[in-house]
Amino acid sequence: MRLLPILAALAALTIATPDMARAAGDLAVKPVKLPVLEIGLGDAGYGVSQKDFELETGKAYQLKIKSTGAKECAWRAPQLANNMWLRKVEVNKVEIKASHLQEIEMEEEGEAELFFVPIRPGTFQWSCAGLEEKGMAGKFIVK
Repeated sequence: MRLLPILAALAALTIATPDMARAAGDLAVKPVKLPVLEIGLGDAGYGVSQKDFELETGKAYQLKIKSTGAKECAWRAPQLANNMWLRKVEVNKVEIKASHLQEIEMEEEGEAELFFVPIRPGTFQWSCAGLEEKGMAGKFIVK
């Protein structure tokens, strides 16, 4: 009869901790489409369509990064890359399955789509390497 008090304690613990993470469902399906990040806008070619993105941990996202080709961009988000699960990258109808993303280099007009799930909260910078001072940078705010 010692089992009954243990089961009661476990049931009470489950009810008392409603904020504990409980995953339900497949995180790889139906990602939230983020606004397209366009790079190389404006007369000088240093403009971007959006600087900041607000995300939540445990939610799947799809981010299209589109370059006009006005400026070369080595797009990086190393802190986010270290704090997310990368499902895949799509370029020209080709799926690239990798466990980590270091950089997307866009020398000409083109686009890439990232499919990922943030796993840690924080503020993570993104940029076109070497062009941060020109305004080609922003951040992912993950809650």
